[in-house]
Amino acid sequence: MTDLERFQQIVEQFIADRAMSPTEFGKQFAGDPLFVFQLRKGREPRTATRQRVLAAIQGERAA
Repeated sequence: MTDLERFQQIVEQFIADRAMSPTEFGKQFAGDPLFVFQLRKGREPRTATRQRVLAAIQGERAA
């Protein structure tokens, strides 16, 4: 499994666990309402973007 596939899996699991819409996730965590939809179509976010999204997810889980 590649880093991108792991990242996508984490995002999808978080969305499912929180019953959150992909649009809401994108707005809140990436500043882009289309983020998840584009990720599903093969978008490869920059490393810095992935790190920022993962840090935000960790922060939400810790809260």
